[in-house]
Amino acid sequence: MHYNSIKKGIFINRPNRFVANVLIDGITETVHVKNTGRCKEILVKGTTVFLEESSNLNRKTRYSLVAAYKGDTLINIDSQAPNHVVYEAILQNKIKDFKDVLTLKKEVTFGKSRFDLYFENKSEKGFIEVKGVTLEKDGTAMFPDAPTVRGTRHILEMIDVVNNKYKGYILFLVQLKGVKCFTPNKEMDPEFDAALKKAKSKGVEILVYDSIVREDGLEIGEPVASTI
Repeated sequence: MHYNSIKKGIFINRPNRFVANVLIDGITETVHVKNTGRCKEILVKGTTVFLEESSNLNRKTRYSLVAAYKGDTLINIDSQAPNHVVYEAILQNKIKDFKDVLTLKKEVTFGKSRFDLYFENKSEKGFIEVKGVTLEKDGTAMFPDAPTVRGTRHILEMIDVVNNKYKGYILFLVQLKGVKCFTPNKEMDPEFDAALKKAKSKGVEILVYDSIVREDGLEIGEPVASTI
């Protein structure tokens, strides 16, 4: 996934989860934050950040914050990016679990649920729910970074997919490089942790990949071990 126009800035503060103040070319700009998670360990005053400049002159904010450095590690925090990255990776046969896919669709409804991706190959049909991961601590990637009722519901709904003879996948895309493993953030959201473990026991496949992060883009990386 590639961003067309990127600017470098310095993070100042985040008045609410939707906007931040960033110093760009010596001017303080209010920018859109493309992630409603907390990101407190990433968005620290003085942090170098990267922003996508919009071509829409009618937008309230000219820029969207899409990536930031945490120490020497560049982290993509664009919550819309993982779906695009996984979609592209499947089309390019970069994920071994989804080789030779014949049909791939976005935002497909099953029952009362709408999942990120639907796929078909010669022998299988199934649904994929993608979760972007930005929280990292001591080499371990964790999700979520804030309680997520919606995320827990998605996990439990995937069990219905498997019960109806479809394949069901939860794919966590870690939006940085260099993590050693992934684990659900039980301390932050015990219900999500329990739902994920239940889904795995019922036959839902759990996949974790890291990412190759650039200032102007993001692409799928390598599989990451998990402790689910």
